[in-house]
Amino acid sequence: MKLTFVNVGYGEAILLECPDPARPGGAFVMVIDGGSGEDGEYRDRASGRVPLAEYLSAGKLDHIDVMVCTHVHEDHLCGLVPLPGRWPPGEFWQTLPESLHRSLGPLPPLPEASASQRKFLQSIADYRTLCAGVEAGGGVIRTISAGWEAGPCPGLTVRCLGPSRARAAELAALYEDLHREKDPGVFRRKLSSLDGAMNNYSAVLLLEYRGTRILLPGDTNRLGYGEIDPADLRAHIFKVGHHGQRDGADAALIQAVRPRAAVCCASSDRRYQSAHPELLRLLSDSGADLWFSDCPSGLDLPPHRALEFTVGAEGAFTAEYDRQEGADV
Repeated sequence: MKLTFVNVGYGEAILLECPDPARPGGAFVMVIDGGSGEDGEYRDRASGRVPLAEYLSAGKLDHIDVMVCTHVHEDHLCGLVPLPGRWPPGEFWQTLPESLHRSLGPLPPLPEASASQRKFLQSIADYRTLCAGVEAGGGVIRTISAGWEAGPCPGLTVRCLGPSRARAAELAALYEDLHREKDPGVFRRKLSSLDGAMNNYSAVLLLEYRGTRILLPGDTNRLGYGEIDPADLRAHIFKVGHHGQRDGADAALIQAVRPRAAVCCASSDRRYQSAHPELLRLLSDSGADLWFSDCPSGLDLPPHRALEFTVGAEGAFTAEYDRQEGADV
């Protein structure tokens, strides 16, 4: 199985390709998050940054079986928006009720919105666009929460460890309440509150391919694992939450996961103190090899368009940086 972390700067975009003779081209294809949709995120491509749709086009992708959005934030969701029009996914996995996008209208404009509020409003609008695009292409929207499990192709199991059903229902209620709010001042406060809480409503996915376990927690930080049995967190490959900011993990979480490889999706400018030195030290001291989707400043990394894992059975894997010829690096 091939697992690729695309260099989308400050954001996350993951491509999974699993052998399956029943699928077109002999592979099951899943995309998990899409990075940012803002042109400015890719203006400087010195580190190898590339929008997800452009990366997939260069790789001559011919289909997407499943598309996943871990949570509604601009740097995870908005880069997915162009995909259904080019590669209509058969299924779209996400944590909100399947029909919510049809029952709620667009949010009102927010005068003098902060940068964070603007990004969050864009992600909420793009969520509706994305769901509509999936359905227009004949895809099915599925709600996932803790306890949900699928075996989409031979040898691969996908389990959702979080959020719990109660937490998913709480998120849906907050989402609907925001859309019903008419008072501008209260709306602004609720918007910022939900924005700040959204990370720990992320879908936490555990992938197991022929005995090799991969933990993908979206932006879940160290406080967001409380309802998950620590035994379920054990993984050979761990994509650390919240872009490697200091709250992304602590010693107890790292001890529960015990990863052999840790992936940090921090930007080259280490925005918002991503790829925090203290967190990287904790991971390194645990014995994990450190890998990065981008090239955080201060680390000796080659410019690359992606980080690619080739995953085998029972914990076997290799990793390398993709420095494609012709890349603007």
